[in-house]
Amino acid sequence: MTGKSLNCIKSIPLNLAILILTGVVFTSEALSQKPQLSVINKDGLYLPELSLNGKTILSPPSDGLWSIATSWKNSWPDDWHHASPTSVEQSGDWQIIKGELILPQGTFRIRDAYRSENGLFKCVRRFQWTGKTDIDSVTLSVRWRVPGKELQAFLPGILYYGNPSGAKNTPNCVAHYFGKDGEMAIFEDHRYPMPFACLESGGTDKFGAVLHTVPSSLRDTKLFDHWWSMGVTAHDGYSELVLLSGPITYNGQKSVAKSLQCGAMKYDNTFIKMSPGMVIEKTFYIDAFKIDRTGTAFQKPVHDAIDLYKPFYAEDLPSYYEIVESKYRMAQARWSEGDKYAGFNMYDRPENPQIVMGWCGQADSPGSALQNLRSVLKNDPEIDEMVQKSMDFLSSSPVSGEGFPVVYDSKNANWKNPDPVSMGQGMYNISRAIVAARKNRRYDTVKWEEFLKKACDAAAARILKTTWNPRSTAEGFYIAPLVIASKLFKSNNYKKAALKAADYYANRHMDMKEPYWGGTLDASGEDKEGAWAAFQGFLNVYELTGDHKYLCYAKHACDVCLSYTVVWDIQLTPGRMADHMFKTRGWTVVSPQNQHIDVFGVFFAPEIYRMGVITKNENLKRLSKVMFLTCGQLTDPYGSQGEQLQHTNFAQAGDMSDVYRLRGGYSEHWTVFWITAHFLNAAARFEEMGVKF
Repeated sequence: MTGKSLNCIKSIPLNLAILILTGVVFTSEALSQKPQLSVINKDGLYLPELSLNGKTILSPPSDGLWSIATSWKNSWPDDWHHASPTSVEQSGDWQIIKGELILPQGTFRIRDAYRSENGLFKCVRRFQWTGKTDIDSVTLSVRWRVPGKELQAFLPGILYYGNPSGAKNTPNCVAHYFGKDGEMAIFEDHRYPMPFACLESGGTDKFGAVLHTVPSSLRDTKLFDHWWSMGVTAHDGYSELVLLSGPITYNGQKSVAKSLQCGAMKYDNTFIKMSPGMVIEKTFYIDAFKIDRTGTAFQKPVHDAIDLYKPFYAEDLPSYYEIVESKYRMAQARWSEGDKYAGFNMYDRPENPQIVMGWCGQADSPGSALQNLRSVLKNDPEIDEMVQKSMDFLSSSPVSGEGFPVVYDSKNANWKNPDPVSMGQGMYNISRAIVAARKNRRYDTVKWEEFLKKACDAAAARILKTTWNPRSTAEGFYIAPLVIASKLFKSNNYKKAALKAADYYANRHMDMKEPYWGGTLDASGEDKEGAWAAFQGFLNVYELTGDHKYLCYAKHACDVCLSYTVVWDIQLTPGRMADHMFKTRGWTVVSPQNQHIDVFGVFFAPEIYRMGVITKNENLKRLSKVMFLTCGQLTDPYGSQGEQLQHTNFAQAGDMSDVYRLRGGYSEHWTVFWITAHFLNAAARFEEMGVKF
């Protein structure tokens, strides 16, 4: 990415910058371009086409608008039949095209109804079987051809421009797809947090093409939980956005579900049987738009999905105070103190006592969060003692040129295991604790400040070396604490390091040739935590400098984080989640490797709100509140929650022998402290911003 393109909004007025940052494209010319849907009469067949500036972007496949398979062979639909509409009519806003697909067993009557809705083109496709007997082994489809060679794919929560880092580091643990002829990536509707598939064309004529679906299940007596599927397929010189009535595939394996951390399970025979007179309808939306920069096509559909599903309702979710109070009780239950230590245990297992900074442990989080939650927690006198003792103890971690160890084994009385993710997050929380303590003047921060200075000195020295070449986005977690420390200690060196890191990661990731990755310790590929490291860092640098190029960066990383957020309530199978009438809206998928949902989105929900304020986007402000409240579900009477909730055919714990019984499960035994700490941290940030729930 060139310096010129990175400075895309540096010198423009703020009101125009806000317009740019709430969209995808980056020029007024591109903002004015709108797609057109036309029904073209081709030799008596009426074919819909979506064009942009006279160029067709989405069109029916060459073999026909409608395709239906009537047999199943080698774990995939076979014996395809095709047809196209033979009549067209107008009914109000709807443009309706009809036709028939004639088979030896009888006839399918098919109808598409199109209209413009919310800036997209909506279609309701209707399949009616009129044969006199049942027809079995049926696969229905929606297919849209998109021109261009090796188009890049974005499937929210699943596939990020091919997942190149995951494919390189752990190829069996993630889906990978690079638009090569013959590749397919098609997944269950319920696997998608945001139900859309996006293709991006590069070169000089850059555009995005998108298929949004309304997720739905199908009646199937042989498979009790049968859903539609969605994804992309690559061909010679073009790709297709597709919906199928069940078949799934990835990494060259047909009829398999990505059901394990590093493996697939057979998910075969996903055809259906239709009886005489049976009607099946599938609703979807299509869109096309110009983009000015590589790696940005996903941004518009992310915000369109939020607008389509409006996941803002919160009346059926736990209350703000209920959540904060229960998580505070849980934090108190994890308090551990001995002659040489004091802090919050990562585990609830007496045989493995550990006080851990950052990532999974987050023992540093209450030290900053509880200061800003005093009034919410009715000024509990225990707060002062826990804050002072825990922060004093954590500040005793020995700092060297390589950073500091983040794990304290209280049984063996030793520090160990430095890593950039945990160090950066620990530094961030300690820096915020110092900021809060300077305001309320209730604590002695001498030890905290000495520790933070040493840690920032080490991080800044590392980043400012000409040889600095971090493996992944993990070291992006250093940016925010360096920004805060630059203000606390009036250090230009910390500021210089933060700006260098921010510019470096923008250059490295914003074209999405290498999407944000490496923000967790149990995966080696693309993840929302890596995107969060960049988002948090870019936003802090923007607020330090006021330079709008950093807001441009923050918007990009923010939208990647948002793409992991579930915007709809997924219908669940019987199980632990359904027992509680669980609502999935607002939760976040972990990563393309770990395909369950968890509460991590709570961590960055306040920054989503902050972006809503800066860009004047009410949807973001409303969504951020739901992200916090919804994750309070499944909190038990002790204030505890597990980490792994199975919204799709994926599991990491329990009985994983039957792929058809994974969905709807809940693993509650992995109750590491971050699940509690992130709520307290987020609530404190909301309190700082004066957000009312």
